[in-house]
Amino acid sequence: MPQRKHTLKLTAPCDLSYLHLVQSFVRGAAEIYGFTGNDLYKIELAIEEGITNVMKYAFDDDDDEPATFDVICERVQLGIRIIIKEKGIPFDPEHLPKFDPACDLDQMASSGMGMFLMRESMDELNFLNLGPEGKETHLTKFFPRESVENLLTPAERQDVAEAKPEAPEKTRTVEKIPYTVRRMAADEAIEISRCAYKSHGYTFFDDHIYYPDRIIDLNATDEMISAVAVTEDNTFMGHSALVYPAPGARIAEFTFVFVNQAYRSQGCMGRLCQFLITTPKKHPLTGVYSYSVANHVYTQRGVLNLAFRDCGILLATSPTTWRFKGIAEENEQRISVVLSFRYITTPPARSIYAPPQHRAMITHLYDNIQAGHTCAEPETAAPLFDGDVSLIETSIFTSEHCGEIWVNRYGAEIVREIRGILRDLCLRQVAAINLFLPLENPTTWFVAEEIEKLGFFFAGILPETYLGDVLILQYLNNVALDYGKIQAYSDVAKDVLAYIQARDHNADL
Repeated sequence: MPQRKHTLKLTAPCDLSYLHLVQSFVRGAAEIYGFTGNDLYKIELAIEEGITNVMKYAFDDDDDEPATFDVICERVQLGIRIIIKEKGIPFDPEHLPKFDPACDLDQMASSGMGMFLMRESMDELNFLNLGPEGKETHLTKFFPRESVENLLTPAERQDVAEAKPEAPEKTRTVEKIPYTVRRMAADEAIEISRCAYKSHGYTFFDDHIYYPDRIIDLNATDEMISAVAVTEDNTFMGHSALVYPAPGARIAEFTFVFVNQAYRSQGCMGRLCQFLITTPKKHPLTGVYSYSVANHVYTQRGVLNLAFRDCGILLATSPTTWRFKGIAEENEQRISVVLSFRYITTPPARSIYAPPQHRAMITHLYDNIQAGHTCAEPETAAPLFDGDVSLIETSIFTSEHCGEIWVNRYGAEIVREIRGILRDLCLRQVAAINLFLPLENPTTWFVAEEIEKLGFFFAGILPETYLGDVLILQYLNNVALDYGKIQAYSDVAKDVLAYIQARDHNADL
């Protein structure tokens, strides 16, 4: 039976005396949705901190109109999403004390503990600037699921701990066997999680792959499309998936690619990819994209063999803890990734407003991915802003210590707003920050250079997002990075890496 979506909304006065009522509302919704025990406590704790921030800092006491805010509880596929929406003054975290884990318990109330507790209590924490419509804080908690680590036998855990990587360049003679590629069956989700854990440990950016029940739920709604390779006797060989960044998106990420070591060199990766590209989908796609680690070239080479084409390099997006069974390596710095793209259907030719300082490189990348777009110049001598305030979405991925900023709409204060968000993310110790600017909006042609003066520099392009094609700029927050340890495989990736290094003001430090 399909799950019904339930949404509850409460509008409350900005008065601390209503805090318990708001907490009770959220707790009641979470209980109805299926949460129990310690998870309810964590949700209550997070909402207390979030609401207290709004009540204390979002509104001016001198306002004539009584201040209110909305709390929205959504039953999402894997848990609950709580949205705190208000139209208060901008929140400046620099004016709040910083969290010090070594502080005395008596000082905890003034130690910046609130924001820390929100991040620790919830699985996702995102912030959305709605311009004239205010701001939203999104807190997401997933249902408790049994992790694959608890489902492994003692022998399997020992095997993961003691597995010795083999050199990938070593050639092996492998007997080819017949096998089938198809959509995942529900009872195979555990094998997918087992294989992910054995191949990579707990290092995947998206941890849904380690929870078999989550894999089943996401595949049931086509938010994730899992393909498996199995032998004639139905033995699990490998897996890959398409993951939609949002429901109804025009592109999806090709990810979670792993093959049991006993079945490598069978051509599984190519067949899994082709199946995912051609299988019917509830939400048809224009293209797919993929991230390949740049601390070795093997993944990059494999992706290029699947007709992906490189279009950017994102520096230091993953911590040094990433590991790959079967590849001998030691990660000495945060890991960078090569961004690649493949069109499924040819898009209509469009005008792209590439900033003048990057026009040649952007044209080079569009030629590489075989897009027929044209770089154009704005028809106006100055940018046309949609009011003073921009519409900006910000996400923080705490396990990776990286963040994203998406500019949905330009306001006249865009550079100042980006500066404020950047400062906020740096204070939260976000190491790598990626900024996405719409290339089909002429304002990008004007403002990109001013934004780069804040310390951002070129990263690449990504076609067919919900904003259309986007320019990616990146910022590194005191990250020690040795460009000599970043490996680019294709000629285009090498061009992009050299281009990025020449524009990173800290590249020689």
